[in-house]
Amino acid sequence: MSAPAAPLSWPEYYAKTEGRPPRPTLLAALDAFDKEDRRGYAIDLGCGGGRDSLEILKRGWELLAIDRELAGLEQLQEKAPQGSRLHTCCNTFEKMSLPPALLINASFALPLVEPESFCKIWRKVTAALLPGGRFAGQFFGVRDSWNGQKTLTFHDKEQLESLLRGFEVEMLNEEEEDSVTVRGEAKHWHIFHVVARNPDEEDRPQ
Repeated sequence: MSAPAAPLSWPEYYAKTEGRPPRPTLLAALDAFDKEDRRGYAIDLGCGGGRDSLEILKRGWELLAIDRELAGLEQLQEKAPQGSRLHTCCNTFEKMSLPPALLINASFALPLVEPESFCKIWRKVTAALLPGGRFAGQFFGVRDSWNGQKTLTFHDKEQLESLLRGFEVEMLNEEEEDSVTVRGEAKHWHIFHVVARNPDEEDRPQ
């Protein structure tokens, strides 16, 4: 099992990933809302430098971008389209408070939650998601080479399906491959890519 080396500073990470496109999970969720001609209030958890946040804003959503690193929020504010409805919050997931939202995006953010805090934070996410709203994001699988790191959370497929019980799962893609990190280090990735819809009230089982 290989362990991650000392991480890049967040400004270095943002510089290396600048210009990358939005995550496919986010695009799938936004496209689904476009087909329904719906938009509203969105939350981007762990927004980083804003690769997903900028797409949300571009499509006319009001957005709360949350990150624990001020550098990423400042970068996002500089790049946000003029007149966009952007709100930022520099906070940890453990301390954050989430308002009701039609879209909650968490691209590679929830795996960075410590296992003892994960369930509490996931409950915050599901409680904030409005009926008809969508969650988009990633979860690390148990065969990921970082599994064993005490500050990260991993799920097998059965555990993930349990988390998503009650949702309409629109995407559940399992990815497993050998690749490299942003640092250029070899790594085995095991990732679940998820888009899940919170049913409307009338669609819920009675």
